[in-house]
Amino acid sequence: MSEQPVKGRFAPSPTGRMHAGNVFAALVAWLVAKAQGGRIVLRIEDLDAQRSKPTYADAVQRDFERLGLTWDEGPFFQHGREEAYRAAFDALSAQGLVYPCFCTRADLHAASAPHRGEKPVYPGTCRRLSDEERAQRAAAGRVPAQRLRVPDCDVFLRDLVQGDYRQNLARECGDFLVRRSDGTFAYQLAVVVDDAAQGVNLVVRGVDLLCSTPQQMHLQDLLGLPHPVYAHVPLVVAERDRRLSKRDHDAALDALLARFKTPEGVIGHIAGITGLAPTCDPATPEELLQGFDPAALPTLFEDPVQIRWK
Repeated sequence: MSEQPVKGRFAPSPTGRMHAGNVFAALVAWLVAKAQGGRIVLRIEDLDAQRSKPTYADAVQRDFERLGLTWDEGPFFQHGREEAYRAAFDALSAQGLVYPCFCTRADLHAASAPHRGEKPVYPGTCRRLSDEERAQRAAAGRVPAQRLRVPDCDVFLRDLVQGDYRQNLARECGDFLVRRSDGTFAYQLAVVVDDAAQGVNLVVRGVDLLCSTPQQMHLQDLLGLPHPVYAHVPLVVAERDRRLSKRDHDAALDALLARFKTPEGVIGHIAGITGLAPTCDPATPEELLQGFDPAALPTLFEDPVQIRWK
């Protein structure tokens, strides 16, 4: 994958307990990195201070340890890294690429056009505001978010699971947020800064984040940062087109441990139904590693988008 030693990551958000989908993505990340003699970073993505809870941050670490999903570096936290994010934001601003956006959620919902079921395309409403119009909106008390001005160009990546993927930034995304109106730096910016700072060069995550990857790659180019290798794995879904969530209590980790009795039972079942193993027999991550070949990743999953939980 790279001349540098492979370094993957676990990057959970501490907004609830883990479920089967989280475990599956983490298991693949661990297997792909470890099969190449690599390392794993644990990063707690607590950028959203209102939803993130320290108790969940502690719990997710215990859950990983219990399942045998070990990490080599961390845990790192996003809270307290505002200076690093601000430095990146200032670098983008110095290039003349950032502008204030006064649009409300209602404005965005009314004006944006959904693209391929992924997410709305920002129509550039505030990009075209004059300095006078911006001053008027600011004087009216509207606190702006900050958007990155994107070019009309294609960004291409070769994903280890999904294959070739291309996105036109202007037509299929639009100018995207790099700082919210409450002053919080946006996920897209934070994750790019963190991956580079922590030496992450392998990103394994759910396919729902595939459409965000070109924006992150564009930010990496603007900030002079390297591109990781990406692998977007299928989502584990409760039913067709509805991903597992924290409301699916039967797939929550505590329920899984009650159902399958041991951590090995949980890992083995998830590996079996997703195609990581030929059976659902109990297994540790270390045991799965013995028969795992990262080169087989593109053909491992029958459906590269969704796997039905059972």
